[in-house]
Amino acid sequence: MHALLAAIANATMPPEARRVFHGRGGLFPGSEAWTLDAFPPVWVVTRFGPVTAEEQAALTDALRRRHDQTTPGEPLNAVLQTRFAGRSETTVLAGGVPESHVVTEDNTFYRISLLRGQNHGLFLDMAEGRRWVRAHSRNAKVLNLFSYTCAFSVAAMQGGAREVVNVDMARAALVTGQQNHRINGFDSGARFLAHDLFNSWGKVARIGPYDLVIADPPSYQKGSFVANKDWPRLVRRLPDLMRPGAHALLCMNAPEIPEQFLRDLVAKEAPGLEVLQRLDNPAAFADVSPDRALKVLVARLPNLG
Repeated sequence: MHALLAAIANATMPPEARRVFHGRGGLFPGSEAWTLDAFPPVWVVTRFGPVTAEEQAALTDALRRRHDQTTPGEPLNAVLQTRFAGRSETTVLAGGVPESHVVTEDNTFYRISLLRGQNHGLFLDMAEGRRWVRAHSRNAKVLNLFSYTCAFSVAAMQGGAREVVNVDMARAALVTGQQNHRINGFDSGARFLAHDLFNSWGKVARIGPYDLVIADPPSYQKGSFVANKDWPRLVRRLPDLMRPGAHALLCMNAPEIPEQFLRDLVAKEAPGLEVLQRLDNPAAFADVSPDRALKVLVARLPNLG
């Protein structure tokens, strides 16, 4: 964890939420299991595996020493999340970390929760995806599948979407999504459907067709989505939801599945779709292997004639 400690020694809390250290990218030998995120005013250290008492003490000491250098007199707020054996545990290292609070990204507000569950409410590696959606949503009718806390929906509304339909099985996530819309000034224009997509195709299709379909499913979530099994039946139905000339944003964060899997799937299951590009990930998420990193493909359904 030496590279992580070195990163902490030079870190300053940024004004907006972002990743500060990405050991998972494999660029820092010996620190592959560690990440450091800033969700101002809280530092979040994540360890993919168990943490020893000595490691926890070293982390806390490093964060406190750097905090005293950069913001003396202010309280240090930091949590440690460990992920192993199929579960996650969160420990407050310092400060009074709130049950939930609001952070910003690109001057957009998002409510996050750092003390409950594995996911916090905002996936920092998807920042470029949100920027792309914001730039390509003017006057669009948008379908946001597996919407989670609806960050894509907020970005679409900011980009001038005329309507966004959010679909997710988790009602609690959609409640946070509604809050995200309100704190950004959007009291109308979005729907929130707590549905299992694979049991609700008819309803989702009747609300369409759509100018933009966003698909950002979990890689493996029992009872919801398993990548190898469910991506094919998702992709083959996409063209039925899209109007001619519409775009689809296909997002897959499964390190064990290469980009070509998704490209081959589109060619086989939805040959009418043309893959236009893969979006770059934020620089903070640099990876020795692009296939291990988040994969976001932009596809388009050609105009008729």
